[in-house]
Amino acid sequence: MTAEPLRIAFLLFPDVTQLDLTGPVQVLSRLGNARLDLVAATLEPVPTDAGFSIVPTATFADVPAADILCVPGGFGTHRAIADDATIDWVARVGADARWVTSVCTGSLVLGAAGLLRGYKAGCHWAQRHMLPLFGAEPVAERVVIDRNRLTGGGVTAGIDFALRLTALIRGEAHARMVQLALEYDPIPPFDAGSPERAGVAVVEAYERRVAQLAPGRDDQLRALAARRGFAG
Repeated sequence: MTAEPLRIAFLLFPDVTQLDLTGPVQVLSRLGNARLDLVAATLEPVPTDAGFSIVPTATFADVPAADILCVPGGFGTHRAIADDATIDWVARVGADARWVTSVCTGSLVLGAAGLLRGYKAGCHWAQRHMLPLFGAEPVAERVVIDRNRLTGGGVTAGIDFALRLTALIRGEAHARMVQLALEYDPIPPFDAGSPERAGVAVVEAYERRVAQLAPGRDDQLRALAARRGFAG
C-alpha cells in the first residue's frame, strides 16, 4: 500500500541550533512520500549557531499549510518570537496541521503563537520553566506527547521525537527500520546529559556561559510574552 502523502514544514530562523533542525529532518525525510520544506521569510541563506548557514527551500508565502509543522530552537528563538511575520506563519500553519511539533526551545515559539495553551510540553531543561508564560504545562521528559502536540527536549531529543512521530504515522516497524538505517544506537562517553546527572559544577558552568551569551534572556522572553498578550 502506498503511504499517504505528507507535507512537512520546518521553520528556519537566524541563530537556530542546527541539530534541532537537521536531526529530525534526517529522520522525517524517511517517512516516504513526503515533501519536506525548510521555510523562512526569504530564500536567503539563514545563519545557524554552528557557524554555517542553511538555505531555505520555501518562503512563508510558499507554504500556507502543512501536515506536520516542526519548530526547532536555539538562541534565535527570541528574535523569532519578536518577528510578527514568523509568529503569524507558525500560528496559521499550526492551526490546521495534523501534527504540531517542536524541538528544544522551539516549544516557546509554538507557545508564543498560541499553540500550546492547555497542552503539556517539553523544552530544553534550562528554559522549560518559561513554558507557563504561554499557558503550557512543562514536563521534564525527553519527548512529550499531548494529543497532536509532540515536543522534544533539548537538541538531540529531536531525533527521538522524530522516531516517535514516525511510528505514529507509519508504524513502529517502519520507525525501527529508520533507526537501524541511521544506526541510532547512542552510547555517550559521559553521563552528563541532564542537569540531575551532570552535577552542580557542570550545571553552574553552563549557566555562566549562557548568561554571557544571552544576558537577561528570561526577562526578555517575559517582555515578549506580554507584548503578545500573554499574562504569564
